Amino acid sequence: MTSIFQRLRTLDERTFDWLYQATSGLRKSRLAFWLSRSGDGPYYALFALFSAIAAIEGSMLFIQRALLAFAIEIPLFIGLKNILRRDRPWLRLKFKPVIKPADRFSFPSGHATAAFLFAALVIASFPVWAPLFYGWATLVAISRVALGVHYPSDVIAGAILGTSIAALVVAILQ
Repeated sequence: MTSIFQRLRTLDERTFDWLYQATSGLRKSRLAFWLSRSGDGPYYALFALFSAIAAIEGSMLFIQRALLAFAIEIPLFIGLKNILRRDRPWLRLKFKPVIKPADRFSFPSGHATAAFLFAALVIASFPVWAPLFYGWATLVAISRVALGVHYPSDVIAGAILGTSIAALVVAILQ
């Protein structure tokens, strides 16, 4: 069993190396930085505020879902990080990251979790936005690898976690 986990870790590290090299242009142009920043918390609140101000049909249900979903997501991903305690790539592979992350642990990615959670909630309330928001969430996740602060498995786990929390909340608040 240990050899399976070691193989998965090796695959994850090799995939990280390949993606990190392949995304050097995103780092040089600072696009990765801006994509990552677009996944920061205040922007979610701004979107909710604008949807309410514009009186878009479904915006109040969207806001209720978002409040419940983030109330579940934030302590859950922080708890998982502190239980699993996986070092970030730059700590394990000994290189200087492009940005300074908020903490030393990487699994799961909080940015990917929140971005996919938010995208799924937006899509449940405003389906016409599906391609835009899932595309954006994917770019946020990729930017975290490009910046050297997450392995691919961190952002994949975050995407699954965020989407799952959103699905749960949508089922609860219909």
